[in-house]
Amino acid sequence: MKKAKFSIQVGGKDILVEKNEMAEQADGSILVRMGDSLVLCTAVMSKHPSGLNYFPLNVEYQEKFYASGKIPGSFLKREGRPSDVAILKSRLIDRTLRPLFDHDIENNIQVVATVLSADLENDTDIIAMNAASIALMISDIPFGGPIAAVRVGRIDGKFVINPTFQEREQSDLDLVVAGTKDKINMIEAGANEVPETEVLKAIEYAKKEISRLVDFYNEITAKIGKQKRELEIPKPPQELVDFVLDKASEKIDEILFGDGNKKEKMEELGDFKKELLSLVEESFPENPEYAGLADKVFEKEIDRITHVNALKHKKRADGRKPDELREIKVVAGLIPRTHGSGFFKRGQTQALSLLTLGSPAQSQILDTMDQDTKKYFMHHYNFPPFSVGEAAPLRGPSRRDIGHGNLAERAIYPILPDHDEFPYTIRIVSEILSSNGSSSMASVCGSSVALMDGGVPIKKIAAGIAMGLMTDYENKDNYVVLTDIQGPEDHHGDMDFKVAGTKDGITALQMDVKIEGVTLKMLEDTLKQAKKARLQIIEKIEHVIPKPRTHISKFAPYIEKIQIDPTKIGLVIGAGGKTINHIIAESGAEVAIEEDGSVFVSGKNKEVVKHAIKMIEALTKEPKVGEIYEGRVTKITDFGAFVEFLPGKEGLVHISNLKDQRVNSVSDVVSEGDIVKVKIINIDELGRYQLSMKAVKQK
Repeated sequence: MKKAKFSIQVGGKDILVEKNEMAEQADGSILVRMGDSLVLCTAVMSKHPSGLNYFPLNVEYQEKFYASGKIPGSFLKREGRPSDVAILKSRLIDRTLRPLFDHDIENNIQVVATVLSADLENDTDIIAMNAASIALMISDIPFGGPIAAVRVGRIDGKFVINPTFQEREQSDLDLVVAGTKDKINMIEAGANEVPETEVLKAIEYAKKEISRLVDFYNEITAKIGKQKRELEIPKPPQELVDFVLDKASEKIDEILFGDGNKKEKMEELGDFKKELLSLVEESFPENPEYAGLADKVFEKEIDRITHVNALKHKKRADGRKPDELREIKVVAGLIPRTHGSGFFKRGQTQALSLLTLGSPAQSQILDTMDQDTKKYFMHHYNFPPFSVGEAAPLRGPSRRDIGHGNLAERAIYPILPDHDEFPYTIRIVSEILSSNGSSSMASVCGSSVALMDGGVPIKKIAAGIAMGLMTDYENKDNYVVLTDIQGPEDHHGDMDFKVAGTKDGITALQMDVKIEGVTLKMLEDTLKQAKKARLQIIEKIEHVIPKPRTHISKFAPYIEKIQIDPTKIGLVIGAGGKTINHIIAESGAEVAIEEDGSVFVSGKNKEVVKHAIKMIEALTKEPKVGEIYEGRVTKITDFGAFVEFLPGKEGLVHISNLKDQRVNSVSDVVSEGDIVKVKIINIDELGRYQLSMKAVKQK
């Protein structure tokens, strides 16, 4: 077994690559380290084809709590279903690797990135992406890499490569870029309204480091890489290709670019393909494998026809120009009892976004390998089978649902009000009722409408659009950018580039490709065309609901925030939670206390909240000279009466301060248990309160 160590410096940090005996039975295994974050990545390919008529690639990113010295918070105390964070990181790796495989491969390929150590400074997603590339390169698995990946932040206008978690908090851009030596093949970003020109500069900045890393990985492969395995990939014989094209080319063109909507065309295309495959079986009875090969020829011919029409004739299936949007419809306030709703329709794509406002206590607690934190904004995305005219089991959110929901969440987050200003937990659910391309971007648009309908004081309107690309097979410099791609243009095109933002800049990006990658010029053209579309969509939304409503829904809870001394948090909570539970039970409000002394009180109406606040302030308030309180007489002495004027706080009313006239006996004026009004007339150096009844008019 070859053992070796390599290192390179990227963004001022050392990346260490080590090949040792770990996972020695995998086809490829590698350890990659940055700081004290360490990832083991393995790649394995089955010995025989799966028999599936598609490319079976499975990518898994495994976060292990031991990596950061934690025990999982679940009842079982072990890792179970991957968290949303782990799923999103798996998708990052998958989307980067997938375009560089021959998709005619039918052998199962599995790439597993296992986090062994997490230093809570360096994010392990970038490490895992690079480790996956190296593991495949040094294995005997056919792979068209290497690829490399970096993260780019922007702090005070300056780009930073692979910023730490702490640095990312100061950054207005969180951009992950992956690519080959010359092309970019994956982008994922969240941004705080960063202009397109700056995003392009950041991608170009990343590309330089990616190029260096690719050279480095090629050097590693040359030293310790295995010889690639020779696979028997069945290729359709020319007689079959000629037969399919002769029977199918004109018909495919006629169906795809004729009249009808997506569902009608897909049904007609599906029926025609069944007839064609039956005809293949009849015409080549001695070659039963031809049916499966004919299916691939058929799909590739759809790709070719779609490309030719877009490139040569600037023709799209629905007759639109390359930069033309489909018809848009926007409705606000469609659903009666939700706290806000927005319906957004673009062509055959429909997103119904529904807003719920909750108390801070309803925030989501994130317990992951890297962090323990709270989320006060959640966007969830549901893609039911009926949205594409199918009948299938409902089994909860898929990886795609989680990815699309997170993308829309990133797009919306920068326009939300600060939590201190609007102390609600915000949840939006986007139900995709019909889909024909760009449902995640429709969710961004619908969510903006739902937020404004619910009276959430968002800073600006955010909208999103999906862009496509058709490149010439022979000349990659010949291409056309498509605005607002439909399902078939996504499936048969070369790029799916989702761009979301406001009038002033980008808030989220996501790009996948089916080719090796795209150039900076392609990206520049795409971003320019996307901005034009985004502004048109925002204008459509503004026409229906130009700004947030002045009041939140009457069905939403009422919330107020107060600030207390952090040292008094224990006083409010009480032993075993006794005090706070009493406040909640008596007032009917919910109370959430933060470590900094922020107290969020929510309830069904203002009166409930005010009652709870009064009880909390009574516990935590620091009395001052001159303030008047109503209190209970707790003890009588010869020289005066003790009065508890706030919970846990009492003072002395001297006999001389009971009444304006002379008092012979304290008991002549008050008894234990009496409720009286008192004024604080002095607080001595020991913190003792001197009270007066005669300074206040009694009932």
